[in-house]
Amino acid sequence: MVYAVVRAGGRQEKVEVGSVVTLDRVKARENGTIELPAVLLVDGENITSDAAALAKVVVTAEVLGDLRGPKIVIQKFKNKTGYKKRQGHRQELTRVKVTGIK
Repeated sequence: MVYAVVRAGGRQEKVEVGSVVTLDRVKARENGTIELPAVLLVDGENITSDAAALAKVVVTAEVLGDLRGPKIVIQKFKNKTGYKKRQGHRQELTRVKVTGIK
């Protein structure tokens, strides 16, 4: 079983070939693929965490589409002062399918 832990948008995701992952919005190339930097590689019994060896590892992914996350409502309130504030946020996301770990 081969899998890798990749860095994507300030977080780390465990991916295998064929897995579909939702990441923070990333810009794809013209052909619709991206490369993700590996932090850890597990190839059967071998575990690679050396930075020099991981520089040669390439994790490629195909962009399936862009989407937006659920709406988050932010409310602030201070008692007895009449202050209240309501704000919303929706995170920009990208769904990718991992096509190869080399």
